[in-house]
Amino acid sequence: MEIPLCIIVLTSAQNSNRIVHKHGALCRKNVKVGVTMRGFNYKIIQNELFCSEIMNLVSAIHEFKGKQELFIEAKSDILNSMLEIAKVQSTGASNRIEGIYTSDERLDAIVRDKAEPRNRSESEIAGYREVLQLIHENYDYMTPRTNIILQLHRDLYQFSPSTIGGRYKNSDNVIAETDVEGNKKIRFEPISSFDTPEAMERLTDTFIEAINEEKHDPLLLIPMFILDFLCIHPFNDGNGRMSRLLTLMLLYRSGYIVGKYISMEMIIEKTKETYYDVLQSSSQFWHEGKNNYFPFVKYYLEIILSAYKEFSSRVEHLKNRNLSKPERIRLLFENTLKRLSKRDIHEKCPDISTSTIEVTLNGLLKDGYIIKTGAGKNTAYIRNTDYEK
Repeated sequence: MEIPLCIIVLTSAQNSNRIVHKHGALCRKNVKVGVTMRGFNYKIIQNELFCSEIMNLVSAIHEFKGKQELFIEAKSDILNSMLEIAKVQSTGASNRIEGIYTSDERLDAIVRDKAEPRNRSESEIAGYREVLQLIHENYDYMTPRTNIILQLHRDLYQFSPSTIGGRYKNSDNVIAETDVEGNKKIRFEPISSFDTPEAMERLTDTFIEAINEEKHDPLLLIPMFILDFLCIHPFNDGNGRMSRLLTLMLLYRSGYIVGKYISMEMIIEKTKETYYDVLQSSSQFWHEGKNNYFPFVKYYLEIILSAYKEFSSRVEHLKNRNLSKPERIRLLFENTLKRLSKRDIHEKCPDISTSTIEVTLNGLLKDGYIIKTGAGKNTAYIRNTDYEK
């Protein structure tokens, strides 16, 4: 059974606890209160990060980055469609990770058409949409200093009546787990609210120095920065979403723009259990500065590489545009054993209309080339491996 996690804000004035979030970082146990604030030094990289496993991932991502301009030379209308799809996916996935939901129809309307939010959840979704768009358009001018991070957090809550946007946490919080009997146990105690502003200044200053020095690959430095940001947990709420937005901003600034066209947030959502596991592993002994960044860095690199592979696959598929649209849809099934929904097909072939997809699927079903699985929203299609021409 999954053990629910929560962030508890300790309000000293009232001497009471308030649960403000259902998903927290799975971090180390038995943290002592009153630990001294740790420093940050991104000029020195742990030896564990120079192992062949990490270097192979970095090299593979570098190779895809080298082909990036060739990918982008694909038809601009297709890339624009991919970008719009990724915005919807990223906004939905990053909020769902934090327990913020709306229907697919409303999500699409809020992100694509900028429909007015109707409730608190939709207000936070609309805020994410705005910050994501801001990063897409202005990342070159966003040096990751504290004032920029605070402004992005402020904009994340621009549609919310809450006053927490753009402000560091005003009370200490702990990340706790609740067992099946309702007992709470502290798993990690982030830096205190009093020490947070200074910690964030140290974090951003040392990161910028290391990036500008160009001694170490940004692909190593960025996940390290994100882990430290999550362990500081600088805000009362929105830390997880901010970490994913900052990830995109930092990757874009270093030339890795795959997140514009492929939703990295959705890949994280699909591997959420692993995400929490590596966060727990890499957070152990963090306050003492003795934590091991390897699990978290490896996971992040795998996410980036997965996004590039998907990007490459979709661009390769675009090369088949000389084929008819039904032939391209059939080719999708020919090249995979996975189930594909109508939405999956539209995401991979954004220039093909829904009506064409439906007509083609009906034809492939009638021919026996594919098999229909599920019903309603769970309807999908899979290649019939027993099919004979």
